[in-house]
This record gives sequence, structure tokens and C-alpha cells, in this order.
Amino acid sequence: MGGGHDEREQTLNQLLVEMDGFEGNEGVIVIAATNRPDVLDPALLRPGRFDRQVVVPLPDILGREAILKVHMKKVPLADDVVPSLIARGTPGFSGADLANLVNEAALFAARENKTEINMELFDKARDKIMMGSERRSMVMKEEEKLNTAYHEAGHAIVGLKVPEHDPVYKVTIIPRGRALGVTMFLPEEDRYSYSKTALESQISSLYGGRIAEEMIGGPDSVTTGASNDIERATEIAKNMVTKWGLSEMGPLSYSEDEGEVFLGRQVTQHKNMSDTTAEQIDKEIRDIIDRNYARAEKILEEHVDKLHLMAKALMKYETIDAKQIAEIMQGNEPSPPEGWDIEDDNDDKPTMKKKDGGNSANIGDPAEQL
Repeated sequence: MGGGHDEREQTLNQLLVEMDGFEGNEGVIVIAATNRPDVLDPALLRPGRFDRQVVVPLPDILGREAILKVHMKKVPLADDVVPSLIARGTPGFSGADLANLVNEAALFAARENKTEINMELFDKARDKIMMGSERRSMVMKEEEKLNTAYHEAGHAIVGLKVPEHDPVYKVTIIPRGRALGVTMFLPEEDRYSYSKTALESQISSLYGGRIAEEMIGGPDSVTTGASNDIERATEIAKNMVTKWGLSEMGPLSYSEDEGEVFLGRQVTQHKNMSDTTAEQIDKEIRDIIDRNYARAEKILEEHVDKLHLMAKALMKYETIDAKQIAEIMQGNEPSPPEGWDIEDDNDDKPTMKKKDGGNSANIGDPAEQL
């Protein structure tokens, strides 16, 4: 590919030529780093060249706490900041992500004219990094906003009712990044592998949003908002069958090599299964999807009252957290989020107002919309 004059191939050859000049007694050590070990040429990894490989994975909870403490030395902290709690709530964050988390929290403090960074600001910074920036300037029709509320409520309720699923941390219908709403699941601890039960639970919760839309507005009301959910669910089911041996097809690998065409790679990929096997794989993937779609549908039908309650709360507050979600799942009206005051305007309907002067909403209004 590239006729032997590919830029990367020239770089590799130059590296090998430079390294060939060293003798064993010169005391020169060559160190290199890459985040794509899968595309390294075998010639680089022979003894005498790069013959020690050190894998640097993402930090675990103790590593994240230590990294946070380093970056937190540079900023003024409030007394309520607990690095171990922040570390527990940031699984999968790299060192650069954690540095960015502290920086974003400092920026939030500066915008609010605060002299210290407290836990609330760290939470806001984490939400921004994990879910994207809030796009409050985006104008959405009430109908679309309501549809988004049901979609996200569907994800949350199914996620809470299936086994071995990460707990729901926050649900919002404020547009973030490219999404109109976000349901955020946060693992309680670092996870390095997933069981078949946990993977099927993920598939069920991914379809919860689409099913909720269909239940409330009928088959013709389903929107394109579930496209990413469908893509992710299909990918999990496909990997369960072709890579991880978690299906009736047994512990065999049927996945094709999807690596880059690079040095030593074939341009053409060889077919490694028969047509009959491909048909069986398609059927197995379909069975996994159908089974979990039906389970999510059953859960939402059983908890349709909570679906309405959660959508109502989202229309009222725009964002609800784990505490309010727990109240909804018990069948109760959720308490107002922190930072909201109830104001009595001598009117029939008291209003909820943010302390920082944000959006206000009549407590009674969302019920009428629903």
C-alpha cells in the first residue's frame, strides 16, 4: 500500500537505521511511546531494538486520587473537597482528563466570583467533561423537549430495573454536546470485564429511550434520537457473538481483522466463515436484540406511572439527580433540586425559581402539558 514510499514506512526505516549504529557498550537507551501498539512493525520489537514493553494503562482509583492531589495543589480548595470521592466518580479518566477536571472547576469558580473551589464545582466540571457543555441557547419546541424527557426517562428506568447495571447518576434534558438529553450512568467501582448479564442489561437500557417514545406517542412518533443507542446495542450484541463467545454459537472467534492496512498487513481480507455460519451469526445477534428489547418493553409497561412521573420532573427541573430518581422510583413526587426556591406569588400556582436567577417553571404546568 503506497508502493513502499509511505511516509510512515520511511519513518520506520529511518528509526531502524539510526538504532543499528549503537553498540552494546555505548550506554545509550532509546525510549519511545505510542498509543497505537497494534500498528507497530515486528521489526521494531526484536531484541536489541525496543525489547522492553511497558504498558501504561489508565489509572485506577488510587492512581486517580494521587494525580488529583498533584493538580489540586495549584488551586485554592474549599474544606468540603474530598479527592477520594472525586476519584471514585471519575472511572476511565486519564491523567490529562483529571488535570482538565481541576482546570474546569477553577474556571467555574472564576465565573461565579468564588475564591475557593468546592465539591459542587467539581461535579459541574465532571458533568461538562463526561456529557459535554450545556447548550442553553438552543431553542427546542415544547413537543420535542417532552419527547426527549420521555426518551431519557426510559433509559433511566430500564437501567435501574435490570441486573448488574451501573447506577443512574443524573438525567438531563438540557442539550449537551450533540445530544438533546443525557442519561448518565456512573459505575460504583472500576470495572475491567463484563459478564453476559451486564452486557445484556446494557442492551436493554439502550433501547429504553426508543421504547418510551413509542409507548407515549405511538409507532409513528419514534424519532431519530435513538440512532446512537441502536448502533451501540448492535455493536455489543455483535461482539458477544463474534468475539467474546457469549452466545449459542459457542467460544469461537468469528470477527474479522479490522486493523489498518499498514506494514505487513494484507490489503484484502480473507473470509473466515461460511455463508451458513454468517447466517447463524445474524440470527444469534437478532435473538439477543429481540430478547432484550422485549425485556425493556415489559419493564416500562410495568412502570409506566414512574415514566410519566420522571418525564414530568424533567420538564419541571430539566435535570434530576440520583436522590430525586430514587424518590420517583418509590412512586413519590421528587423534591426540588439544590439551588431551587419555592416562591409564593399569591397565585394559584407557586413557582420554582433557581437561586442563581435561571429559568423558572410553574409547579403545576408540566402536568397540563403531559
